[in-house]
Amino acid sequence: MSASTPLPDLDQDITAERVQAHLDGRWADVRAMTREELRHPLLQPRQGLSVEDHRDRTFEQAKHLSKTEGPRQLFPTKYGGGGELGAALVAFETLAHGDLSLLVKAGVQWGLFGGAIMQLGNDTHRATYLPDVISLDLPGCFAMTETGHGSDVQSLRTTATFDVDAHEWVIHTPDEDARKDYIGNAARDGRMAAVFAQLVTQGQTHGVHCFLVPIRDDDGNPMPGVTLEDCGHKGGLNGVDNGRITFDEVRIPRENLLDRFGQVADDGTYTSPIENAGRRFFTMLGTLVTGRASISGSGLSAAKTALAIAVRYAGVRRQFKAPDAEREVTLFDFRQHQRRLLPLLARTYALHAAQEHLIQELHTSFDVELDADQLPDRRELESLAAGIKTATTWHATDAIQTAREACGGNGYLSENRLVELKADTDIFTTFEGDNTVLLQLVAKGLLTDYRDDFGSLDTLGTVRFVADQVVETVVERTAARQVWQSITGIVSRDEDTDLHDRAWQLQTLAWREQHVIAGVARRLKKGIDAGRDAFDVFNEVQDHVLLAAQSHIDRVVLERFAASVEACGDLEVAALLDRVCDLHALVTIEQERGWFLEHGRFNAQRSKAITAAVNELCTQLRPFAQLLVDAWAIPDETIAAPIALGAERERQQMRDDADDAPAAG
Repeated sequence: MSASTPLPDLDQDITAERVQAHLDGRWADVRAMTREELRHPLLQPRQGLSVEDHRDRTFEQAKHLSKTEGPRQLFPTKYGGGGELGAALVAFETLAHGDLSLLVKAGVQWGLFGGAIMQLGNDTHRATYLPDVISLDLPGCFAMTETGHGSDVQSLRTTATFDVDAHEWVIHTPDEDARKDYIGNAARDGRMAAVFAQLVTQGQTHGVHCFLVPIRDDDGNPMPGVTLEDCGHKGGLNGVDNGRITFDEVRIPRENLLDRFGQVADDGTYTSPIENAGRRFFTMLGTLVTGRASISGSGLSAAKTALAIAVRYAGVRRQFKAPDAEREVTLFDFRQHQRRLLPLLARTYALHAAQEHLIQELHTSFDVELDADQLPDRRELESLAAGIKTATTWHATDAIQTAREACGGNGYLSENRLVELKADTDIFTTFEGDNTVLLQLVAKGLLTDYRDDFGSLDTLGTVRFVADQVVETVVERTAARQVWQSITGIVSRDEDTDLHDRAWQLQTLAWREQHVIAGVARRLKKGIDAGRDAFDVFNEVQDHVLLAAQSHIDRVVLERFAASVEACGDLEVAALLDRVCDLHALVTIEQERGWFLEHGRFNAQRSKAITAAVNELCTQLRPFAQLLVDAWAIPDETIAAPIALGAERERQQMRDDADDAPAAG
């Protein structure tokens, strides 16, 4: 029995430009402008540079970039900026098709250093420093991470102690674990650092705050009390001068505290518009969420570049002859090659829609003119950014590696960019938040929402929770499913439902998400009720917690892709994207079919039907693969890989003909 109805043929006359028009969205002009910038010879990828030459070139590229509109858009017009956050994020995302060292250098300078001043400082700080930050006349660092603390920012050990008599802050590194580590711009170019340290005044510690600390003079020499070290050669991104900073009782003016969320008077009295220290800390970090969104978009662009190279190559590279065939078969005509690349292509489209949604939300929610105590609750937005960042950066790692393998030995040549992309993006999974830690942040929000929706976890009186309890029993596939349907309104369709039914796809992922969240909540309650240590209880269910977060992200990404397809005004393009959405949805479900089988959502026949449907979708989308990657409009000058360019295709055919002869060993 097939659970899929025959799909209508797709319009063969669709062009990449029509798909691109939908993908480029609100800030299409910004994307076009940035793509044109990427054609500049200075911004085109180069391989084989020494570390120092790469750093020189990256700084030169950053100076060039400072004269364009992209970085300015991050900042309000009153400080010399363009005042269009969404445009800035889109420009940054598009820039990531090029040299990723430049991307990170730009992110440190404008997104992190400039963002700290803009989001954590006051109007005087912004007016004083931002014009020079925008122009790159003041190269800066974002000094948060320490040798002993990366993800656990609340436990940073660097101190900033207020000297009442001198009206100065004393910045100090108490031990090696408190050394600022892996700080971009610190090894060579940075002159000032936004330093995160424990604020101490009148003998009391008020938590982590941010301070502006000069680290070099105008001649490039370290300031008194500042020790600077070079992190040295890295696995990638060697155009970025990562370094270590140690402070030995370095003194700075009282005014160098970025005091939007905490002020210290001349007499050392501390005040804050947010009284609760925990809420103050998380509100402060929440204003910096744009950095996380930037890395998310950058990882996605790197995946697009890799897949564009692999898809183009797969369309021309030939291997093995079919019986009685005159020519060898192109790689993309092999089912397994389609299976390798097309699901990744579909997921890239899905994540593009999710990233676009995130940018829209960020663009409408940030206002530096709001007083600290007027800021909206951004927990949901922070969770969205964290979730999408984990999805895009892990996807980039997977997509780039698969693209490299799909291009064989040619994929291992530096000139074809894939190994460089792999090396440069590897850090993205821990940059701006370790992905595993971010998943826990997502899960925390889900559990909080669960508690708010269904009452305290101390009571199991809600019918929805009871329904999930029943679903855990051996009668899961019969009576329990009926209970779940009647109480939650989530319809669990039978095995005859068309697999291309978008409602069924969405409901299937939503069912999984709610089931897993309820299971985590139940396990946590059981441990706490038994009087066990809360940390031990959470630690034991951590795998379940991460599954809850991943299930949530899978559902959100599909929802955003489905909404994007529905919003497409070009009906033929919408039909193509609808098919791509089907592939993404069914591959996502197929990858978790073991879970669905274990929990009685599918039977074996349904599971096999899903695999058959995925195979059929790959066959249908194979003729459109080139179009779908061309719709990203990555400039050829930026793709740069010879195996992906038109001239190389002709040369490749000549090589293929020569390959017909037996290999010499």
